[in-house]
Amino acid sequence: MQGEIMDIGLDNLLGETARIKVEGYRFVTISCVEINEIRMELLYHFDRNFQLKHLRLSISRDCRAPSISPVYFAAFLVENEIQDLFGIRFHGLTVDYDRTLYLEKDVKTAPFCKFAVVEKSPVCEEKTP
Repeated sequence: MQGEIMDIGLDNLLGETARIKVEGYRFVTISCVEINEIRMELLYHFDRNFQLKHLRLSISRDCRAPSISPVYFAAFLVENEIQDLFGIRFHGLTVDYDRTLYLEKDVKTAPFCKFAVVEKSPVCEEKTP
């Protein structure tokens, strides 16, 4: 993966995403990576004229990440997919399927996670690294 990678915190994800949009970048996708039993990483990918820019957000499993769908509407699909498959929840989604985009309502596990995800708090107060 080539391009600029910027570590970002929960407190400035939306601001940086809005800045990137103003600069003319299009939203590509979000990747989710399980780091260990405590941490997950969300990698936000953007493109402008074949130049890639990535935002890396490291969060604990029980945190809710802010949705970037108010800035890039199409992100709601990827964020709902991550909720279903990895168990990471987002707050502020423009369209929230509440973990039923792919899964049945009765499914309580995150099939792409090696470790269990337990939702404890609606929003975490993690700061920029």
